[in-house]
Amino acid sequence: MQTIISENYLELIGIIVVVALLIVYALLKKSQKREGVKQPVEQKQEAKPAEKKVEKVEKVEKVEEIKETKETKAEVRVEEAEKPRVIVPINRKKRELLPHDKITKDDFATFKGTKILIAEDNIINQKVIAGLLSTSGIDITIANDGQEALNIMEKDSDFAIIFMDAHMPIMDGFQATRLIRKNPKYDHIPIVALSGDTAADDIRNMLNVGMEAHIEKPLKMDALYDILYVYTNGKEAQNGSQEAQYVSSEFNSVEGLEICGGDKDFYLEILSDFVSKYCGSADAIKKLISESDSTSANKMLLDISGVAANIGAGNLHQIALDLKNSLSNPTDLEYINNLKNYKRTLDQVCEAIKEYAQTK
Repeated sequence: MQTIISENYLELIGIIVVVALLIVYALLKKSQKREGVKQPVEQKQEAKPAEKKVEKVEKVEKVEEIKETKETKAEVRVEEAEKPRVIVPINRKKRELLPHDKITKDDFATFKGTKILIAEDNIINQKVIAGLLSTSGIDITIANDGQEALNIMEKDSDFAIIFMDAHMPIMDGFQATRLIRKNPKYDHIPIVALSGDTAADDIRNMLNVGMEAHIEKPLKMDALYDILYVYTNGKEAQNGSQEAQYVSSEFNSVEGLEICGGDKDFYLEILSDFVSKYCGSADAIKKLISESDSTSANKMLLDISGVAANIGAGNLHQIALDLKNSLSNPTDLEYINNLKNYKRTLDQVCEAIKEYAQTK
């Protein structure tokens, strides 16, 4: 009996322990679930202020960015407004300068009949330039300041070149040049600065307002000659001279005479040689072609093209080269038309040369 009670007692104790453990376990589970629910809520509550803070920072950054953009644009506009207006000049250069010996006063006769305007306020400088060109036949007009130069040009704009002193009273050379360059009527006239300023920045400023080149004071004879040569073509204003009657697309006696250094006797001698040697060359070349002697024909055409360029017959020079080149492939028959063109141009040149020679 006592043994039965002892066994029942132990079983009861075991059941009580098990039930207690289950209760403890259930309580722990319930506690963990509550903590799990609270944690996300707390995290969510903590996240809201952080998001608002980030959003505010982004807005501030955007405002700063817009502000910087506006300030940058304003700075760009100010910089653009402060930049000086640079006039891009038209290329009025007419000739490449050829090598030459030391220039003398007599060499300026090459530019006989050319009209130039000199804007210079210094009387001594005026006399130096006028004296240097006095026997050249160049038509010189002098203005004492920029405004006077503009007044002269309103009445007569037929100048081959303008020499512009940079520093003058009333209106300086910079302002005068700007006004000249605004008027399309004067686009054909190159403007060359006369100035003692030789610094790179000073010369750049002169070019920026529309001047083509710069001549240093005191004036040097070679520099003046070079400028006149480069910016004129020898045909500006021959004023009815005998040479002007023979300026055409086929024969330019002014250009030929210039190539011969202005020596008329020498020029006439070359013209005479050309007439006697080459005026019958079209028939001679035709005969050589028919005999299939292209070597001799090429040599003759090469000689003629060179002489034609020297006497002022530029068109004949090119046509002779075209005919020579077409002989390299005679099967396409292009040389036939080139030969006809050569004969026609050659006859015109020879006739003009004969007329020119008769007046001398």
